Amino acid sequence: MMTDPVADMLTRIRNAGQAKHKWVDMPVSKLKVEVARLLEESHFVHTHKVLEDGRFGVLRIYLKYHDEKPIIRHLERVSRPGRRHYVGKDEIPRVRNGLGIAIMSTSAGILSDREARTQGVGGEVLARVW
Repeated sequence: MMTDPVADMLTRIRNAGQAKHKWVDMPVSKLKVEVARLLEESHFVHTHKVLEDGRFGVLRIYLKYHDEKPIIRHLERVSRPGRRHYVGKDEIPRVRNGLGIAIMSTSAGILSDREARTQGVGGEVLARVW
C-alpha cells in the first residue's frame, strides 16, 4: 500500500534519471499528470503521455539529458502526509534564485512558484526541483 503517491513519482523520476533511462512509467492520477505538465512547461522533461493499459492507465514521462547528465539535478518532496507545509502568497519560496521551481497546490490548481506569485495565491508546497 502506497501512502504518498507524489513522493513515489518523484523517486521514480530521480531513479530513472540516475540510471539514464529514456522514460519512466508510473500509475496515473490527475495530480501526477499536472505535476508532469508543470515539469514539461519548465523544460525539466521532454514530454509526458497517458497510456491506456486496460486497467487504470500509465503515465509515461520522457526524461531530458545534457552531456549525458540528467537535467533534473535535485527533486525534493517538501510537504509530506505527516507534515504539511503551507505558505501564504507573500511567503512563496524562490528555488535556487529562480533557476528551479517550487511545485505548489493552490486554490487555482497545481502551479509553479512563479505562476502562484503572479496570480497572488498561496498554498501547499509539494516539491522543489532544480
